[in-house]
Amino acid sequence: MFDWVHGIPILSIICYLPLLGALFVVFFMKNATSIRNFATLVAAVDFVISIPLWFAFDRQGDLFQFRESAAWIEAIGARYEFGVDGIALLLVLLTTFLGVLAFLSSWTAIQTREKEYYIFLLLLQTGMMGVFMAMDFFLFYVFWEVMLVPMYFLIGIWGGPRKLYAAIKFFLYTLVGSVLMLLGILALYFYNSSGLFGWGGLGNPKSFFIPQFHEISGAIPPDLQFWVFIVFFVGFAIKVPMFPFHTWLPDAHVEAPTAGSVILAGVLLKMGTYGFVRFSLPILPDATIQLLPWMVGLSIIGIIYGALVAMAQKDIKKLVAYSSVSHLGFVMLGLFALNPAGINGSVLQMINHGLSTGALFLLVGVIYERRHTRLIAEYGGISSEMPVFATVFLIITMSSIGLPVLNGFIGEFTILVGAFNRVWWWGLAGVIGIVLGAAYMLWMYQRVFFGPLSNPENKDLPDLNRRELLYLMPIVVLCFWIGLYPKPFFEILEKPVDYVVRQVDPEYARAAELPAVLQKAKQVAEIED
Repeated sequence: MFDWVHGIPILSIICYLPLLGALFVVFFMKNATSIRNFATLVAAVDFVISIPLWFAFDRQGDLFQFRESAAWIEAIGARYEFGVDGIALLLVLLTTFLGVLAFLSSWTAIQTREKEYYIFLLLLQTGMMGVFMAMDFFLFYVFWEVMLVPMYFLIGIWGGPRKLYAAIKFFLYTLVGSVLMLLGILALYFYNSSGLFGWGGLGNPKSFFIPQFHEISGAIPPDLQFWVFIVFFVGFAIKVPMFPFHTWLPDAHVEAPTAGSVILAGVLLKMGTYGFVRFSLPILPDATIQLLPWMVGLSIIGIIYGALVAMAQKDIKKLVAYSSVSHLGFVMLGLFALNPAGINGSVLQMINHGLSTGALFLLVGVIYERRHTRLIAEYGGISSEMPVFATVFLIITMSSIGLPVLNGFIGEFTILVGAFNRVWWWGLAGVIGIVLGAAYMLWMYQRVFFGPLSNPENKDLPDLNRRELLYLMPIVVLCFWIGLYPKPFFEILEKPVDYVVRQVDPEYARAAELPAVLQKAKQVAEIED
């Protein structure tokens, strides 16, 4: 039914449709309402076009599918290479999905310079999707840098009182990480061909093709792997963000407009974790094993530190921002368990975090539009005035803390299985983070929604309207779907996760296969007898 998808450049269409929409707005549109409606329509069409990817993707087929390849900059070996595996596919779908919700949430929140706002939001969509689709390192880096500029302007122009400080801090942190990451990319590029400093090259043709670097991972000297891993680590850890590179995140989240916070939490942070699972683990396996204790240590510190700091916050949005530090620490713990359970749970938790934390920022935006304050002390007892809002907020809160039947439970449980299988006390540290997460989320919910309605400004607050329900209910549905029936997601992740495990820890992969091999040998022996 969806075979036609393979016959067209579907990834390029999905990636560049927002760019074309932005150009159309630049040259042909002036009315603010028309621009708002048109930009939202472009995002919605882009999401609809991306849905067939889910059905057309062959779970048992090639690792990378929907491939597009063309010559680009032949002098340096850079090519236009697009393709997605199961991991990238889920992140592309998450990006198009959250994009629609971000546009819908902006309708009443943005009242100034609407044309520029929607142009930057559309450009940001193209940049983010290009990062997940690129199979060429040079092309990947171009998209990585492209998405930095629109987010800088979204925070700096439409942000809160300290928007310039937050925007500049975000830009500088990310730029430093990007430059270091570029050094790592160039080191791999030269080692693959002519050589680098004291390391003799492999003599291969010049190429930035990412699977090529996966193939030569075993030939990269451990000392070169170490230094490339370090520069990659800084670039990706800033984006995650991991402790101690997290300090830009609370400022950016608090000052960004609602849509900016949704995109930042839902998609941009996942670029860091995606970088680890796509590049660091499969290309630099020796360095990954060598630095494993440090990576896990920083992940656990992030889990507990983020939860403790979130517990002390007086601002709802800042609490949710610090919760991201804790939740992404959990994702990193699963990645560096280096086994199928941990990595499966980690990738699924990337999606879960995008849904639940994105929804939390949308909900904070809803109440901020009504009261123009995010201070927890300003609320109390508002569930009686906004019962539907309180119900949706409760569901998303339960999703965030990992209640069974909701999506957060599946991801966290699978990560814990992977962590316990690797080292038992890693799992124990993760459990402590879950308990602390439940504490700060429930405490915040109790103070905002329960108790007496003592503040007269909270009386007669309007409940969720149809537009707000339109962009919140799909997230609620997805939270229950993943929580009740995660099988389709694990099926789409099975092959790429198995590939990453084989690349980074072949001994574990062989050990995991041994029981099946012995069983098959036993069956053959019985047949011969």
